[in-house]
Amino acid sequence: MQAEEAARQWLAGQGVSQVRDGWASDEKPDALLTANQVAHSWAGDVFAEDLDAADQLRLAFGLLDLLDDYWVTCEIRFANEDAEGPLPADVLWDGYRRRLEADRDAEAVTYSLWVDWFEDHTTSATAFAEVLGNDIDRVAAGPSEALLRRARRVLECSGPVRWTVKELTYRTAMRLPALHPAVFRGLLLRFSCCRRVVTVHDPCGMPVG
Repeated sequence: MQAEEAARQWLAGQGVSQVRDGWASDEKPDALLTANQVAHSWAGDVFAEDLDAADQLRLAFGLLDLLDDYWVTCEIRFANEDAEGPLPADVLWDGYRRRLEADRDAEAVTYSLWVDWFEDHTTSATAFAEVLGNDIDRVAAGPSEALLRRARRVLECSGPVRWTVKELTYRTAMRLPALHPAVFRGLLLRFSCCRRVVTVHDPCGMPVG
C-alpha cells in the first residue's frame, strides 16, 4: 500500500489523477483514460526520474499495484535491458515475490513471468529460481498461505520453463497435496508449449505432427 500511494502521488505530480470511472489528466480533463492508457503514457517515465535505480523500480512496482496493468511490467523489463541496466536484481525479484504472495489478483505479474521471463531461455532459469526454485525447500518445510499462494501461481505459469530447470522444484512441490493441482496445471501447460513448438504444418496450414 505504501508503494501504491507513492505511485499515486507521483502520477498526481504528472497531472494524472484517479476519477470515478478511470483516470484523467490535467491536459485533457474531460477525456477519460483507462489504466492501460495511463500505463502506456507514463510508466516508462518512472525510469527517467532523478532517483537511484532501486527507487525507480520500487516506484514502478507501486504503479503496477495501482494500475494492475501488464504494460507496467513491460516497462520494467525494458529498463532492465536498456543501456543503463540491469536493474538491481534483489529489488526486482523481491518485487515479483511480494506480489505473487499478496492476497489480491496477480494476473499481470504471472502473465509477465510467462511471456517475458519464462519464454525467454536466456532469463527463464534465473527468473524461475528467484520466484520459486530457491525457496521451494522453505515452502515444503513450513508452508504459510502466502508461500503456498506464490508457489501455486508460479507453478501454474511455468509451462515454458525447461524441465531440467524446474524438475527438482516440481518434485519437491509434489510432497505438498495443496500444490498438486498447480503442478498438474504446470505440466499440462508444458505439454501444450512443447506441442506448439514441434507442430509442423503442411502447405495448406494443417498440422501434421
